[in-house]
Amino acid sequence: MLKTLQNAWKVSDLRRKILITLGLLLVFRAGIFIPVPGVDTVQVGKIVDSGALFGFMDLVSGGGLKNFSIFAMGIMPYIDSSIIMSLLVIAIPRLEALSKEGEDGRKKIAEYTRYGTIFFAIIMGFSTSMSLRNQNALLSNSWGSLLLIILTLTAGTTFIMWLGEKITEHGLGNGASLIIFAGIVTRMPGYGRNLYTLVNAGTASIYEVILFLVFVVAVVFGVVAMDLGERRIPVQYAQRRVGMRTYGGQSTHIPINVNQAGVVAIIFAMSVMQFPLVITQFLKAGSSIRNLFENGLLSQKSFIYIIINGFLVVFFTWFYTSVTFKPDEVSDNLQKSGGFVPGLRPGKPTESYLTTILNRMTIIGGTFAAIVAVLPIFIAQHTNIGNTVYFGGTSILIMVGVALEMNKQLKAQLVMRHYEGFLK
Repeated sequence: MLKTLQNAWKVSDLRRKILITLGLLLVFRAGIFIPVPGVDTVQVGKIVDSGALFGFMDLVSGGGLKNFSIFAMGIMPYIDSSIIMSLLVIAIPRLEALSKEGEDGRKKIAEYTRYGTIFFAIIMGFSTSMSLRNQNALLSNSWGSLLLIILTLTAGTTFIMWLGEKITEHGLGNGASLIIFAGIVTRMPGYGRNLYTLVNAGTASIYEVILFLVFVVAVVFGVVAMDLGERRIPVQYAQRRVGMRTYGGQSTHIPINVNQAGVVAIIFAMSVMQFPLVITQFLKAGSSIRNLFENGLLSQKSFIYIIINGFLVVFFTWFYTSVTFKPDEVSDNLQKSGGFVPGLRPGKPTESYLTTILNRMTIIGGTFAAIVAVLPIFIAQHTNIGNTVYFGGTSILIMVGVALEMNKQLKAQLVMRHYEGFLK
């Protein structure tokens, strides 16, 4: 990847995109240190450290929740809105038809997603504010102060959404993923410091740290192998003669990745698992439903939570793959261009074959992602390292996935520009 970055830096257009991306990410990081008015940030930090309040939200916001900055909610409302909109596109025929209308349709769906982001930001802002109010973390309990906090958090999330879209439009890679990546990278030194503190205080043994490091290496190797592994479906194009020239007769392949969804499934699953906790903050402290999600059967330490989390990872792997790779469209395009899979007739047989292969790859990739997602929870429950393992494992998974995706996009950009140094 370093070689790819070096080659990309030599291309003026790509260098400009890299600088734009870095500049916008620096703006995001600067906002992490701007506190929301009317909040006792010291008390909020203690609540987050205790693990009682939205650990994953603090992870993806790069510590924004712990500082309770204007970017405290991070990109999470945008992710929740994207999930809902993706499901609605499949469920509602009018939205599905709109998604197939080309650029104009996609812009309209993106507009609906933005409105949904603001809606979820208001809900999450109100829920978070009420939770902090119940835990005496606000300097003033008046409704005016509460409204100011909600508006500030909503405005911060809207600005992050805008930053992500600008990175996607003018920079490199997916803006939302890179914002999450930037937030996690800044947390990695903290994980190392926590491990050192635990070992130095005698809370955790050196063997537990070694176990965690072995787990980290295994996750990195596994994610790289799954993201780069692919099943290649051979495709042959028939020859056709037009006048004195002969066209076709080429051999190529259709690549189907083992883990087509990458880290998207993990992020989506964890977002869904966090949302009920957000909603329960509307309830009074000590209520049965709230205790069910915070300390009961549906808490992060329960076996049911692990099962649901793993199921959601597999589901979102299948869902994302089915949205991005459509066997019927691939089969139709092959038939129109004179291509065929050797041994199969064009049309329905080819579509059925591609669907079978895709389902097998999805099961393998989804199961691997689910194991990586839930394994840190088991390790955290049986060691004294705690959240360092849980969020550390998730952080590494997301970081490696986003880095690999960025590497792929840089290589694709270089190939498009016929960069001689890269093509050697």
